[in-house]
Amino acid sequence: MAALQFDLQHTDTQTKARAGKITTDHGEIRTPIFMPVGTAGSVKAVTQQQLHEDVKAQIILGNTYHLFLRPGLEILEAAGGLHKFNGWDKPILTDSGGYQVFSLANNRKLTEEGALFQSHIDGSKYQFTPENVMDIQRVIGGDIIMAFDECPPYPSEYAYAQKSMELTHRWLDRCTSRFNATPDKYGYTQNLFPIVQGSTYKDLRMASAEFVASKNATGNAIGGLSVGEPMEMMYEYTELCCDILPKEKPRYLMGVGTPWNILESIALGVDMFDCVMPTRNGRNAMLFTSNGVINIDNKKWEKDFSVIDDGIDCAVSNFYSKAYLRHLVKAKEILGLTIASVHNLAFYLWLVGEARKHIIAGDFSGWKNEMVGRLQQRL
Repeated sequence: MAALQFDLQHTDTQTKARAGKITTDHGEIRTPIFMPVGTAGSVKAVTQQQLHEDVKAQIILGNTYHLFLRPGLEILEAAGGLHKFNGWDKPILTDSGGYQVFSLANNRKLTEEGALFQSHIDGSKYQFTPENVMDIQRVIGGDIIMAFDECPPYPSEYAYAQKSMELTHRWLDRCTSRFNATPDKYGYTQNLFPIVQGSTYKDLRMASAEFVASKNATGNAIGGLSVGEPMEMMYEYTELCCDILPKEKPRYLMGVGTPWNILESIALGVDMFDCVMPTRNGRNAMLFTSNGVINIDNKKWEKDFSVIDDGIDCAVSNFYSKAYLRHLVKAKEILGLTIASVHNLAFYLWLVGEARKHIIAGDFSGWKNEMVGRLQQRL
């Protein structure tokens, strides 16, 4: 059992892009990395075998709010944690549930103690506090567990953003105290990542990044972006935070985003990403490919018998035709959701893998600029 290790292997000379290796007790993660989101212990419509073999995922996410409500801690603990429960033997990151609680704005109440909220399943009431969120994530069994924070909406008034950030900082101190006072479960090391907040105010973002950096955690996250602010603003504050957070620790930009968002953020110094976009968009007929974006619902694909994407290394993408996938989507066949989701995830993992290769090769900047233009094309 050892705390998470991060080896920074290469830094690009023209950008701030990095290639590294994270080592956890459940295996290695080569960065930059994209983490598929498994909200309720499952990446929607995708089996664990497909995550291994087709997507080539190295780490997945679990959601504290959803897993706490269902199946609940008693079942997860009896199973031996989420790894044993869902059969995923590589690293897992659990979010704190904060984002879900705060997105239930009409069904929650925020206090210094924590957040009171109503279950979206049956209306029952619960309270999340920094302390019990640490305990809950211990039981779920994440290799990386996130601090409990408040994610302010965009736009936020300065006074609200400042108050929210200060609350997040006080909660972080409580998270850290509880985390340090409790043992790892299930025989492997769990690691706590704090989260930078501060909305879209430069002085608040700087103050929060400095506060988080001072905690000397094994890794750090940037939260509260990709919540509706303009893209250039997201990049500005991502870069600001990356410049302050320690370079010898992995940096995780939460909830971002499109393939081009990811490439631009890698160039700013981010190592880890997650987003529901590849699976959610896939279930709604949008495919991300190595040549651009496809709406597979469109009639133009009806007689296109070429494979979905022969530019990436994925058995699913290289086997099924666009015409067949369109047929499945039109017929509302469940297999269509699986093929689209597996393809999109495999594409995302291929993309960060290619970024890593180009960082190591020393030609990331030119490749990134070309890819950003290509990936945004509507085919």
